[in-house]
Amino acid sequence: MAEVAGAGQLVAVAAASLLTAVFIAAVLGRRRRREPAPDGVRRVVGGESGGGTDVVIVGAGVAGSALAYALGKDGRRVHVIERDMTEPDRIVGELLQPGGYLKLIELGLEDCVEEIDAQRVFGYALLKDGRNTKISYPLEKFHSDVAGRSFHNGRFIQRLRQKAASLPNVQLEQGTVTSLLEEGGTVKGVQYKTKSGEELKAYAPLTIVCDGCFSNLRRALCFPKVDVPSCFVGLVLENCQLPHPNHGHVILANPSPILCYPISSTETRCLVDVPGQKVPSMASGEMANYLKTVVAPQIPPELYDSFIAAIDKGSIRTMPNRSMPAAPLPTPGALLMGDAFNMRHPLTGGGMTVAFSDIVVLCNLLKPLRNLHDASALCKYLESFYTLRKPVASTINTLAGALYKVFCASTDQARNEMREACFDYLSLGGVFSNGPIALLSGLNPQPLTLVAHFFAVAIYGVGRLMLPIPSPKRIWIGARLFSVACGIIFPIIRAEGVRQMFFPATVPAYYRAPPPME
Repeated sequence: MAEVAGAGQLVAVAAASLLTAVFIAAVLGRRRRREPAPDGVRRVVGGESGGGTDVVIVGAGVAGSALAYALGKDGRRVHVIERDMTEPDRIVGELLQPGGYLKLIELGLEDCVEEIDAQRVFGYALLKDGRNTKISYPLEKFHSDVAGRSFHNGRFIQRLRQKAASLPNVQLEQGTVTSLLEEGGTVKGVQYKTKSGEELKAYAPLTIVCDGCFSNLRRALCFPKVDVPSCFVGLVLENCQLPHPNHGHVILANPSPILCYPISSTETRCLVDVPGQKVPSMASGEMANYLKTVVAPQIPPELYDSFIAAIDKGSIRTMPNRSMPAAPLPTPGALLMGDAFNMRHPLTGGGMTVAFSDIVVLCNLLKPLRNLHDASALCKYLESFYTLRKPVASTINTLAGALYKVFCASTDQARNEMREACFDYLSLGGVFSNGPIALLSGLNPQPLTLVAHFFAVAIYGVGRLMLPIPSPKRIWIGARLFSVACGIIFPIIRAEGVRQMFFPATVPAYYRAPPPME
């Protein structure tokens, strides 16, 4: 009995010693964490080696939140820094194409379109001069749940953020990133300010910038050539019925297109495109007058009363439509994603489809890597990302830019013939509409198919001019129509990169293998 009691005392003493050691270590560790960095800026994540975090993501919009969840699900430790965590209120990013929804499923985020009153979208309707044609998505081969989705952008983003934050290895923090932290040409992390104004630094072996179309960090990571061809004037129409329910509507108006699509069970978004970088003044009443006198007469009768009511209500929003081809500057330790990296005219609603597709490509590239600490090797390996993303991104980008230019009215007779030919070509149905809508929806992102249909429209337009008897004037207009078509699509293709777009397998980076990492 005495021996047992003695052994018990020894175990108790050992346990007490262990608890004391753990307590002392915890106290010392807490004191050590409270010590400010030498330069007066507190480091909160990872230390200079980024040991506590694998990836820092700048921005928790659509791309940043979805990327955080995807990387977190793959076991990465992710720190997301977002300027404003409140629900965004935007007039774009509200229509997700079926191709984008399939990518959302692939990322495990399909439940983010639930519980936000999202509406299923099954295709588009084109309206011009009292005529209309309906073009349905080719969804026959897919599960019944697969369709487009339209919703309030802010509600969708909040769902994505909640999903990302549900992972224990993903940290979302509100703060404004002021700069990238560079050392010897390698990005080591970011410096940012918290909501209270405290300056902090976050370190990680990989920093991914997803801070949107107004990015203040992109200049260090790409060669930005931002074009602003037009602005959107956005209104919410309440309690009205679209001519074709559960379809997006494109009105080929003068001077440029008008978009309408449902964003909830009782609301319809109307986006009026205004060419150029300036819009009529709202303060002086010029905007309301423009909408009532120029735009309203071109609105379908079913929407007219709600359109006027929305103008009178005064809740009119504007946003510049930006276009920027991807022109990356490969930088060790950093990567650009989302609208910070690549933008296209929002006419076709392809932005989120490109973003989710890019995320799938990037996550597949990173999966074989156990760690990301060899910045130069990782940078060289991720050059393949820019090539692998091209089939989807370049198809959607080119289609958006080309369709916008074709759909705008013009005083040039050749351009107007091209516009009319496009409407009539899509109205033919069958392969003439299924091919283009499959491209637009992201279900068949094939650049060669895009070019084939684009020039088929041009040839169709020229052919009509030659009937019944070609006259010198008609031949001249036909020649100019074809020239206009070339002038529209070739500059866009050149900006996207001919080789990467059509022959990606000839680019050496296409075959880049994962770097050996210990």
